[in-house]
Amino acid sequence: MAKCFSFIAAKDWLLRYSFWKTGLKSTTTDLGDGTIMHCWVPQAHVESKPTLVLIHGFGANAMWQWNDIVSPLVAHFNLYVPDLLFFGDSYTSRPERSVEFQARCVVAMMESHGVVRRMNVVGISYGGFVAYSMAALFEEKVERVVLCCAGVCMEEKDMEEGMFQVKSVDEATSVLLPQSPAKMKDLIRISFYKPVKVLPSCFLNDFIEVMCTEYLQERKELIHALHKDRKQSDLPKITQPTLLIWGEYDQIFPLELAHRLKRHLGENAELVIIKNAGHAINAEKPKEMYKHFKSFLIDSLRLPPHKQENHSNGRKMD
Repeated sequence: MAKCFSFIAAKDWLLRYSFWKTGLKSTTTDLGDGTIMHCWVPQAHVESKPTLVLIHGFGANAMWQWNDIVSPLVAHFNLYVPDLLFFGDSYTSRPERSVEFQARCVVAMMESHGVVRRMNVVGISYGGFVAYSMAALFEEKVERVVLCCAGVCMEEKDMEEGMFQVKSVDEATSVLLPQSPAKMKDLIRISFYKPVKVLPSCFLNDFIEVMCTEYLQERKELIHALHKDRKQSDLPKITQPTLLIWGEYDQIFPLELAHRLKRHLGENAELVIIKNAGHAINAEKPKEMYKHFKSFLIDSLRLPPHKQENHSNGRKMD
């Protein structure tokens, strides 16, 4: 019997309408060599406004991860919300799977929209790895960086030494790319501080079918590329002012990685720990997350340059 209604597909349509209603429009950019990038962009780019790029992590697509904070941000920024390669409507026929390639594609897409410098970047989880690479590779283009629960300082050996909930990359892949209700429940359990306990299998199967089956092999390759041969000694030290936001009970990228990254970046970085939150802080604590975005990205940018450093140093940090 044919399936006649999908709650997840319906919500995806509602999110599209919500993004459009905030003043964003859906665009696709052909970067050549078989690479297409989809992005939500301003109806009109206003030169007097700063530019902000929001980069999603694994899971659904950009709309599902950023919907709760897009509306207040549009008022202050030229907002760009791309789908990374192999998410939403973005894809490539090229073999590259590194976060550096993702970063170059995001920047190329921004340049195609006429944004060639002075952008601020926010990345959550996997998107934080991409945002970090953008800041490292394009120092002259990226002004400020916000990394949310992004374990960019992790090393390949951390998994072997028991830092994570999973014991191997293959196990991590089976959880991050769930193909059964049981695995979907595992993902929810380790992503949220207070996960929903009752979720019907029909709902979970619907989500998996709509959001987790397309580009499955390519997404597996993204995870393997992220982990393979990773060493902190190879991680460049970005120079832009950087805000680190972490859930107190993050089980995907434990808090130890936040402190490790803060030590790596030194005085250039601030660390804010959100209490009673797990990895999915965008879903659990969107208002608190936006509050820190506002202080770091909006309030500080209104100050004269010589006062911005003092403002950052004066922020309350955990």
